[in-house]
Amino acid sequence: MSTAQPTRVLIIGYVWPEPRSSAASGHMMQLIQCFLEQGWQITFASPATEGEHRADLDALGITQERIELNNSSFDVFVSQLAPDIVLFDQFMIEEQFGWRVEKQCPQALRILETSDLQSLRNTRHLQLKRFLGESAKPDDLNEYFQSSWQTIFPDMAASDLAQREVAALYRSDLSLMTSDVEMHLLTTRFGMPSALLHWCPLMIEGSTTAVPSFKERAHFLSIGNFRHAPNWDAVLWMKTAVWPLIRQQLPTAQLHIYGAYTPPKATALHNASQGFHIMNWAPDALQVMSQARVCLAPLRFGAGIKGKIVDAMRCGTPTITSPIGAEAMHGDMPWPGIVASSATEIAQGAVRLYQDQPLWQQAQQTGWALLEARYQHKQHCKSLIDRIATLRENLEAHRIANFTGLMLRHHHHKSTQYMAQWIEAKNRIV
Repeated sequence: MSTAQPTRVLIIGYVWPEPRSSAASGHMMQLIQCFLEQGWQITFASPATEGEHRADLDALGITQERIELNNSSFDVFVSQLAPDIVLFDQFMIEEQFGWRVEKQCPQALRILETSDLQSLRNTRHLQLKRFLGESAKPDDLNEYFQSSWQTIFPDMAASDLAQREVAALYRSDLSLMTSDVEMHLLTTRFGMPSALLHWCPLMIEGSTTAVPSFKERAHFLSIGNFRHAPNWDAVLWMKTAVWPLIRQQLPTAQLHIYGAYTPPKATALHNASQGFHIMNWAPDALQVMSQARVCLAPLRFGAGIKGKIVDAMRCGTPTITSPIGAEAMHGDMPWPGIVASSATEIAQGAVRLYQDQPLWQQAQQTGWALLEARYQHKQHCKSLIDRIATLRENLEAHRIANFTGLMLRHHHHKSTQYMAQWIEAKNRIV
């Protein structure tokens, strides 16, 4: 009696996952865990160099392959693998390899893992720079946060990055979105069919365990990969505007800032006398988060959802953040801490959370309730697997219904194919 072959999944990574360095990699590992629970066979391929904090995929039984950009060797590799599902990690990877996958494995379901809308993040960065250049009160961002959504669509739509990114979403059979706010933006302003999108935020397993109490904790903490522009901007804003205001009210308080790939420009900000400590990479982010009394996440721009805030909730650590930091994180539920829009308001909120034990405990309980309601692995994994199964059963009809995607694939694949073949031929000559 023959048995069915397990589903074969190919993940093409923009980077090799480093779940202890970034939320995007953490989300990728959660997706991998979900696929492994189905008994699926996973191959992870990437053209990137290895990072120093790379996940141990071997221990999970995942096959790993190094691939090259603009090289037909990938065609041979993917045709021999014959995956049932191909997951592209970020839209640039779909641009590079989508046409090759479609040509060699036309029946493979093509899924795009977005992490966040990069064009939204980039547009907000440009908006912030414009605001800071024009505002007489650059540390009061109330007007900036209130007006951002009014202009975000025309600013995004005019950008080359958004046009490329949204085109990749249309070309894919399904795109995974961590942010339901970004899904709403895509469907209402960019006219994207909801059939092409699936909400899949961070997926947390297990219930909350015992954590240190209010009195057992001390100091403030901020954490995030220094290579991620919104994190670096937040560090600079804390250094110049937010932290001095906190220290005026709490002269002995300390801020511990952790992040992977700490550059010299960040190390240069370290000042023990000011209580401003650059701590480099944290091997165990949950451990250091559990020791802090308050998490600072004053993000002035960004997109998607924030792994640092989910980690803070898991550790029972209240968070003071901005509207950008809170976006898409809590739906209609209360915020597990305080949301503020200026350096003064953030500092006041941080001090209040630090000193007010009943408020702190209420925020802690709110965070745990939010995790249970919105971020459970079992719930989102089942939803994703069910969606994939439905698409695989109706793939031809699904693709025909997405005529915009068909049209974009036709034109993009031809131009990309010829450009890739030209680059490969040129490289051979060199």
